[in-house]
Amino acid sequence: MMAEHFDVVIVGAGLSGVGAGWHLQNEAPDRSYVILEGREAIGGTWDLFRYPGIRSDSDMYTLGYAFKPWTEAKAIADGPSILNYVRETAAEHGIDRHIRFRHQVKRASWSTEDALWTVEAESEGQVRRFTCSFLFLCGGYYSYEAGYTPEFPGRGRFRGRFVHPQHWPSDLDYAGKQVVVIGSGATAVTLVPEMARTAGHVTMLQRSPTYVVSRPAEDRMANWLRARLPGKLAYDIVRWRNVLFGMYFFNMARKKPAAVKQRIIDMVRAELGPDYDVETHFTPTYNPWDQRLCLVPDSDMFQAIKAGTASVVTDHIETFTEDGIRLKSGKALKADVIVSATGLNLQVMNGLELTVDGRKVEPGKTLSYKGMMYEGVPNLASAFGYTNASWTLKCDLTCEYVTRLLNHMRKTGLRQATPRNTDPGIGTAPWLDFSSGYVTRAMDKFPKQGTRAPWKLHQNYAMDLMTLRYAKLEDGVMEFSNPERPALRLAAE
Repeated sequence: MMAEHFDVVIVGAGLSGVGAGWHLQNEAPDRSYVILEGREAIGGTWDLFRYPGIRSDSDMYTLGYAFKPWTEAKAIADGPSILNYVRETAAEHGIDRHIRFRHQVKRASWSTEDALWTVEAESEGQVRRFTCSFLFLCGGYYSYEAGYTPEFPGRGRFRGRFVHPQHWPSDLDYAGKQVVVIGSGATAVTLVPEMARTAGHVTMLQRSPTYVVSRPAEDRMANWLRARLPGKLAYDIVRWRNVLFGMYFFNMARKKPAAVKQRIIDMVRAELGPDYDVETHFTPTYNPWDQRLCLVPDSDMFQAIKAGTASVVTDHIETFTEDGIRLKSGKALKADVIVSATGLNLQVMNGLELTVDGRKVEPGKTLSYKGMMYEGVPNLASAFGYTNASWTLKCDLTCEYVTRLLNHMRKTGLRQATPRNTDPGIGTAPWLDFSSGYVTRAMDKFPKQGTRAPWKLHQNYAMDLMTLRYAKLEDGVMEFSNPERPALRLAAE
């Protein structure tokens, strides 16, 4: 089958992929591109997840695109609103016309001789091939096939409904029923108050506590500014305010973890009252930001606990039973529905098989360059957001860097950009310094970060702004090579 050629192939039509399309159109408008999307719709995460109450745990002034102001009243937005925002962006800028749906990218191979990637995607039972000068992976960080579900003892004995939030059944009726949500992360604290509105009772069953903080769903300052200033100006002011506050809070958590921990616990105690056992259920053993904090808008989870429609149990599962779960403490939890909000399966490089000149790329044995490219892998970047801030902040900067790289190669007549590590003194560390289970389960498969720039991952928007938007491209590590052939150069001009 003949391969179609594009200057850039983008993998994924979610939040990151649509953003990448906008940046290419506006910053490298002479490049052709296609977006290959494995599913049938735009939106990625925000189209895949359909569980009750699905929402962002980041504010939309930083999760939203830098180029498209968020204009709705709620800063902590629900999933359908975010999905509409992404689709609206794609339609407004004609990005949707570049998307090929039901194209599941499986593998890609780089040829230095041709300075091209050959990308293979499965579509309707056929393999379709594309070639491109640059491959941009924007398919997120987890597998869409299935979420992570531990092997629960006795699970087959349970006679009720057992579901994972990643594939929520449309026919699930939990009104008036007893529900147990297993987990304590962002999905669990979203599900519990939402399901508690109509369920008989919802119990959040956790092995250990997570930091949970409340925040107003609406940003009063943002709404005030938007009523008085041009929309883009108001958006930019609030965006920078939130970025700077997030950086400040994260740095405080690193420098004074005990003080920040106490402050968070005191806030929970103020929500639930002096008689609630905050020490058992809301006091983690780790420091703030060793794992991601959980956000509850307008105290909704705390309100459900105080109303008696939801509760938290901190214990370990001994076994499932016919009508619920028996815990190691001996306590039994009755359940008609059990929800396993137990996390995701992380997936490196969108699950692609990659080869460079016939050599298989083993991500776990490579270094990550600026958190977006990979040692020894030419003309390929991944959009991967922050763990301590909004996803899109880093993805926007990554898109800017990619377009700068493309424009530099066009200007210099060089077809290949490859990060090379020539420093034998560079040490390595896990790519993400995070203790969450879904991260630790997969980190050995991910690239490593180095102990020094540009191999070190900052998780800091201000530092990345300088290194990705303003720093020199020719930094002694990024190797530019493979001059254009005279005929190709002439055709491009």
